[in-house]
Amino acid sequence: MDEGEAAPHEGPAARPGGDSDFLQLDLRDAPAGGKADWLARRLRQAVADGRLAVGSRLPPTRVLAAELRVSRGVVTEAYRRLAEEGHVQGRRRGGTVVVAAPAPPSPARPPATPSPARPAAPGALFAGEPDAAVFDALRTAPARVDFTPGRPDLAAFPRAAWLRAERAVLAELSADNLGYGDPRGDARLRRAVAGWLARGRGIRVEPEEVLIVAGTAQALTLLHPVLRADGVDRVAVEDPGSLGTRQHLANGGLDTPPVPVDDAGVRVDALRATGARAVLLTPAHQFPTGVVTSGERRRALLGWAREGGLILEDDYDAEHRYDRPPVPALRALLADRVCYLGSVSKLLAPALRIGWMVPPPRHREALTEAKRFTDLGNAVLPQLVLARLMESGVLERHLRLLRGRHRRRRDAMIAALAAHLPGAVVHGAAAGLHLTVTYTPEVPDTELAAAALARGVKCQPLSWHRQTAGRPGLVLGYAATPPGIIAEGVAALGETLRDLA
Repeated sequence: MDEGEAAPHEGPAARPGGDSDFLQLDLRDAPAGGKADWLARRLRQAVADGRLAVGSRLPPTRVLAAELRVSRGVVTEAYRRLAEEGHVQGRRRGGTVVVAAPAPPSPARPPATPSPARPAAPGALFAGEPDAAVFDALRTAPARVDFTPGRPDLAAFPRAAWLRAERAVLAELSADNLGYGDPRGDARLRRAVAGWLARGRGIRVEPEEVLIVAGTAQALTLLHPVLRADGVDRVAVEDPGSLGTRQHLANGGLDTPPVPVDDAGVRVDALRATGARAVLLTPAHQFPTGVVTSGERRRALLGWAREGGLILEDDYDAEHRYDRPPVPALRALLADRVCYLGSVSKLLAPALRIGWMVPPPRHREALTEAKRFTDLGNAVLPQLVLARLMESGVLERHLRLLRGRHRRRRDAMIAALAAHLPGAVVHGAAAGLHLTVTYTPEVPDTELAAAALARGVKCQPLSWHRQTAGRPGLVLGYAATPPGIIAEGVAALGETLRDLA
């Protein structure tokens, strides 16, 4: 079995008592004269119950024999028996590897409580109210065309630039930088973010005011206890507005009264009527309608905030604009009453889990404490790499490249919608990574999304992002999909709608 098996340079020292950390084996459990039988049985049981998964490597025979204080022949014999049964295989220098688990015994009778059946069709995802796991289920659902909104072009991630920056950071990194860092985030990244916000969003902020977080999702989680401690138990949200954001707030025990959005942004009269002391907004590019909050509505919002309200400003994709001038962040206009949230999830990749928040001064210390006791701060190395990309201008060049690519894909989607869904109304085309489409005839959008997924096209129904009734529609992301595939997917949507009408 162990022909060619590599011996370690130093075998583990034998310990009194003949035991091993491997599977917590203790030779004192073995019957006298039956050590090989005992060891084979223990190994077989570990393979069967999954402790030794297929692909697991067993210890070299001489190492395990030394730990158990038995002859090497005992271990070799146990391995040989499992090999004859087809459970393990010797692979020369690769050692002895688990290749198959014993088949479980057939039950004498069916279990009393059968497991729930898996959905018979992709459309089952859209049945009933969407729960917290619906985005995970939709993300893993197979589809030929993926129009998931908010999904950036991950193929455009600047791998070469990231690697160069990472090598440069590692070359100059001190040993002290590898220890625990500042829970607020590395000072270099906080300086870089402050510069980024000043240049691109009109926010003048000191690095000490920036808190680095693991994306907007963590920022909201950190806010939950801080808001409740301040007497806030309701955070008003836009309607329509992000289902995922609403779920994050609800998970923290906060109510989310809806406030309608019109062509000028969130309605401040309706916000006042909720009685909520805080509101979560996407004013630069409202999700999902794409509305930019007008100047008059901004003034009304700031007036509401000066009266004691708190604005949580989610600036989730403000950099991605094409046919309109930039608008400043609300945080640039009223620092004391706006908590600003941003990240690189839509600019680079969600997997980096790097974002930032700029809270009002009165919440800064409490949020820093919340971050400290959550995770002691983000991983430092990716922070330093991102800081270098920001400082060097690489990130701004990457943004310019993305804008051109996204504009072409947006145009391809608008053209395809005109061709295949005539009469559909397109919302939010001037910026962002998605379009919202309302259509006639008014087929329920969950029914349309389910039928589209069955045809291999993935999208989200607009009703997922509503708390009150409204026109049916679809939210269609285009940033990650080439123009040819966009045309194919929209054509399938048109065929699906006609079949359902």
